[in-house]
Amino acid sequence: MKKKLVSAILTAALSVSLLAGCGGSSETANSEITATTKESNTEAVSDVETSNEDTQDASAEAAGEEKLTVWCWDPAFNINAMNKAAELYQKDHPNFVLEVLETPWEDVQTKLTTAATSGNLDTLPDILLMQDAAFQKNVISYPNAFTNLTDKLDYSQFSSGKVSFSTVDGMNFGVPFDNGAVIASYRTDLLEQAGFTISDFENITWSEFIEKGKVVLEKTGKPMLSCVGGESDIIVMMLQSAGGGFFNDENLAQIVDNAILEEVMSTYAELVKSGVLVEVNDWDSYIGTLNSGTVAGTMAGCWIMASIQAADDQAGNWAITNMPRLDNAATATNYANQGGSSWAITSNCKNIDLAVDFMGSTFGGSVEFYESILDTGAIACYLPAGESDMYGKANDFFGGDAVYAKIIEFAGNIPECETGVYFYEARDAVATAITNIVSGSDVASELQMAQDTVNFSMGR
Repeated sequence: MKKKLVSAILTAALSVSLLAGCGGSSETANSEITATTKESNTEAVSDVETSNEDTQDASAEAAGEEKLTVWCWDPAFNINAMNKAAELYQKDHPNFVLEVLETPWEDVQTKLTTAATSGNLDTLPDILLMQDAAFQKNVISYPNAFTNLTDKLDYSQFSSGKVSFSTVDGMNFGVPFDNGAVIASYRTDLLEQAGFTISDFENITWSEFIEKGKVVLEKTGKPMLSCVGGESDIIVMMLQSAGGGFFNDENLAQIVDNAILEEVMSTYAELVKSGVLVEVNDWDSYIGTLNSGTVAGTMAGCWIMASIQAADDQAGNWAITNMPRLDNAATATNYANQGGSSWAITSNCKNIDLAVDFMGSTFGGSVEFYESILDTGAIACYLPAGESDMYGKANDFFGGDAVYAKIIEFAGNIPECETGVYFYEARDAVATAITNIVSGSDVASELQMAQDTVNFSMGR
C-alpha cells in the first residue's frame, strides 16, 4: 500500500519532472487509439449484454482484429504505459486492439487465486500485471496459469536482478516493467555543513556510512535516514544487496544460521543506536521527515524521488548515489531493488504469438516506448534506454545530474533475488524480530523465533 501512496504522489509531483500515480480512477479512454480502460469490478452481465459482446467479438474477428485484454492498476502509471504501448504497436499493426480493465492489485491476486484454484482459467485476461515480490509465489503455486516466456524475449537487455523476480527453476515467466532500483538520496547542503560531498557517500560500506552519519548528526543535528519503525524495508534492501534471502535452495526457511541476515540485523540495530537512522510511526511521518528537512537523506526505491521533489524549496539541494554495502559479506554490493512489477502472459491467452510480439516490441524492446512514458515517472529497467538522450538529460532538482541514466546503471548491478512462496511471511516475521532487537533482545533468539513463525506458516 505504501508504494501505491508514493505512486499517487508521483502523479502530482512529477508532472514537471518525474511523476507517477497509483490511485483509482473512473473509466478512461484514449480516442486516438483503440485501447480502452474499464472498471474491473463490474458484476455479472445480462444474457443480452453477453450476446452483444459475443456478436462484437465475432465481428472483430471477421474484420481481422488483433485483440488483447489486460488487467492492471493505476490509470496514470501502469494503464497509461499500456495505452502508450498500444499506440506505438498500432503504427505497424493497425488492426491491433488493447482492452485494459482497471484492476487493483489486491483484486488481481484474488481473481488469479480464484481462477487457478477452481481450474477456471478462462476467466483470466491475456496479460496481467504482477507485483515483483509476489511473482515467484504465484508461478510456483499456480504453474498452469502462466505462459513460459523463456527464449521468447531477450532478457539480457534487462538487469539480472529484475529478471530474477519472475524466474522460477531457470524459466522466465515475466516481462520486466518499472524500475525499483534503490537510490541513496542526500541533502548536499547539509552534507556540506558537515564537510562532505555526495562523492564521500559513493561506493561505501555501512560502517563508513555510520561513522560519516555521526559527523553529519553532530554538525547539523539531522539524522542521515528515517524509516517506518517495525517494518522491514531497509532490512530487505540490505539483504538483497548481498544476494541474500530468507530461504535456502530447497525453499526451506533459513533465518537462523544466515550470516548475511545476522549482519543485516546487527547493522540496522547499530544505525538506530547511533542516531544515524530515526524510526517514525507511519508512512506520512516518514515523507514528512524528507519534506520538512528533519533528516539529511533517505534510501528507497527510485520512486521516492517524486516525494522528495514535492518540497520545491529544496530544489538543487539533493543528489543521488548508490546505497552502502555490507562490510563482511563476500557477496556484498552497493545495489538493491525495492518495489516494482512485471507483466505476465496467462495460459488463457488465445493468441500467445500476438501477446509476445506486442510485449517484445514495446516493454521488451523499444527505447522509443520508454522515452514516451518517462514523464509519468516510469523509469525503465530496460538497459538500452539508459543510452537515450532523454535519459541523459540533467535534472535540476538533483543538482543537474543525469539521474535517470544513473538509475538504469544501478539497476544493471542489482544481484539476483529469490523470493519464493513465503516471502511475505518471512519479511513480517523478521520485521517483528528487528523491533525486539532494537529494544535490546538477543539477535540469535529473535531470529530463531522468526524462523519458528515462518515454519509454522509453512506447516512444518
